[in-house]
Amino acid sequence: MDDEIFDVVDENGEPTGRMAARGVVHALGLWHRTAHVWIWRRRGDSVEILLQKRSQEKDAYPGCYDISSAGHVVAGDGFAESALRELREELGLSAAAGELVPCGVRRNVFHGAFHGKAFHDCEVQMVYALERDVEPEELRLQAEEVESVRWMEIEACLRAVRGGGLVHCLYADEIEMVKAAVAGGIEPDKM
Repeated sequence: MDDEIFDVVDENGEPTGRMAARGVVHALGLWHRTAHVWIWRRRGDSVEILLQKRSQEKDAYPGCYDISSAGHVVAGDGFAESALRELREELGLSAAAGELVPCGVRRNVFHGAFHGKAFHDCEVQMVYALERDVEPEELRLQAEEVESVRWMEIEACLRAVRGGGLVHCLYADEIEMVKAAVAGGIEPDKM
């Protein structure tokens, strides 16, 4: 996994023409891109989002609840292409690019350590929403990446993220982006 090659980008997500291996990107804190897909469904008057619990073997945030599906954009790929690849790999779900609803772009910087090694993460993140009413047992989880998945009502998730009631690596502002896109009734083919 440390041998994956990423485009090094600027703070706006534009490729600089340089590439670096995953391990180097995280050791040096070089800007790179990730794609995040939040799977959601309606249940009565509420909206639920699918959370994945990260594998204990992950290099960052092991055992934490996270976005439905997320991953790095490998060199030469785009955000949507990477988002669709991660959905297939992590959850066994297929989708078309036209089904992804862009919710916005985030920049995230983290400096710390995992598994006793320095970890510097500078990401430009494209956030998508994807409507899917699927039960956890219908998914084909990638064991190296995902320990389990669960549905959670979006407001309850926001409260847990803000109040510390969930072991997670989620950001409230990103959940708010998804909430706004879902509430706005944005149709994917209208983007």
